[in-house]
Amino acid sequence: MTDLSTITLGSSTDPYNDAAARGWSITDASALSSPLELEADVVIVGTGAGGGTAAETLSATGLSVVLLEAGPLKTSSKFDMQERAAYRDLYQEGTGRGTKDGGMVILQGRSVGGSTTVNWTTSFRTPPETLKFWAEHMGVSGCSVEEMEPFFEHMENRLNIHEWPEAPNPNNAMLQRAAEKLGYSWAKIHRNVRGCLNLGYCGLGCPVDAKQSMLTTTIPAALNNKAKLVHHARVVRILREGDAVVGVEAEALTPNVRSTTGQRITIRATKTVLAGGAINTPAILLRSGAPDPHGRIGKRTFLHPTTLTMAIYDEAIDPFYGAPQSIYSDHFQWQGVHTGPINFKLEVPPLQPAFAAGFYSAAGEELTRSMDQLNKTQCMIALLRDGFHEQSQGGTVEIDDRGRPLLDYPLDDYLLEGVKRAWKVMVEMQFVTGAKSVRPAHKQARHYTSWKEAKEAMAALEIVPHKVTVGSAHVMGGCPMGDDEARSVTDCDGKFRHWDNLYVMDGSLFPTSIGANPQLSIYGLVYKLSSNLAAGFRA
Repeated sequence: MTDLSTITLGSSTDPYNDAAARGWSITDASALSSPLELEADVVIVGTGAGGGTAAETLSATGLSVVLLEAGPLKTSSKFDMQERAAYRDLYQEGTGRGTKDGGMVILQGRSVGGSTTVNWTTSFRTPPETLKFWAEHMGVSGCSVEEMEPFFEHMENRLNIHEWPEAPNPNNAMLQRAAEKLGYSWAKIHRNVRGCLNLGYCGLGCPVDAKQSMLTTTIPAALNNKAKLVHHARVVRILREGDAVVGVEAEALTPNVRSTTGQRITIRATKTVLAGGAINTPAILLRSGAPDPHGRIGKRTFLHPTTLTMAIYDEAIDPFYGAPQSIYSDHFQWQGVHTGPINFKLEVPPLQPAFAAGFYSAAGEELTRSMDQLNKTQCMIALLRDGFHEQSQGGTVEIDDRGRPLLDYPLDDYLLEGVKRAWKVMVEMQFVTGAKSVRPAHKQARHYTSWKEAKEAMAALEIVPHKVTVGSAHVMGGCPMGDDEARSVTDCDGKFRHWDNLYVMDGSLFPTSIGANPQLSIYGLVYKLSSNLAAGFRA
């Protein structure tokens, strides 16, 4: 790990420190003392992977662009690698967002840059199996491997996405060792980093701007192209005249983003792009009373439900240091694309202390004993690939009586069977690499000291929601694209079917989950769609 005493965090790399000198137009809506009205060629709602990519692409052609972000502007000058501040400032609901019944935690970014500011930099192209399934079963055209190639290549070059060249940290190396011992396939992960110091605290915001997030790359580029950024601005509804969308109305949020200030923000634009993510985008459409003749808005929302196992070794693992994710295994991922039981991808997460403590679902002496051994703890996660089977329909985005989004996502028997099967795979992998004890993510589980004991104990556990620990950092679907109007919310150019001048450009377009960490899938697809939209303006 880099000696932090030898570097100056943020101050020498943060482009926002020179915002005024650069002529950037940035408005903190929480400080408004009167309503704000702006006009633009394009208004983009959201600044994450979709919004950031669209903003750079469209503004580069000379179009005037306004970017709206509900969260705050937090930059590397303020990133101190402390969990309490990062979770409070950079995540939806302070990491408190979850499914309607509380059965799953959902980690999503909520600041300028969205989830790209806090993700672990893992970058996969949309798997060929997924693109083929969309074409053959979901009515998606124009997204074959060959058709998407130039758009992925462009964004990989733009964001310096490349195979991580350093040796994996011990947390990731254990996944590689286990796969090799058991004959499972594995590979190295590509990461969107430049000048990475291998610190391991990517989930708390990169303090040296090595992560090539939207905060660091496309949003500064859009601001250089005279785009305007308004943060602390939550979009309430879409504005329209007849069937033509003419912009959006937003409300200013307080500095802590927990309430409103009473000031209104009106952006009138020729085109409106929704890029708030796969929970917020359907919610905006629902709040706006968007036509939905086939009942598709918010339906088939997917999460990659993720479970885990924690193992303690004699040797030092230090899972809080080093590139968070550098090794993965798809050995169990594509054993039947849309037939049979649900399949999963294997990765590892970083284990900063507060984050790791939440995995144990324990308290008191049990939690203390586990956390005392955090430096010798290794964790594996299984990301279940949802949406490819008739028994895997995902969840539904709803809005409550105050217009706030809720995701109803039932953990049914089909998913829970996959959780139990993934535990068996991961627990065996950890024991075969010498773990002293392993604990699956179940509230009634404990640390088991042998593979035999663990198998017997897991067979007796009650596999039901709220006892099984499942969460997700990937939200997809809810506004699926496609050629069949009865099964889609937008066409394959991202255009909303029932109002003019309205587009969706984020992960809500996906008709299933990706089967891989979705950021590069969003970058590539939105670069394609926003390029087409820009060409339409020129025409």
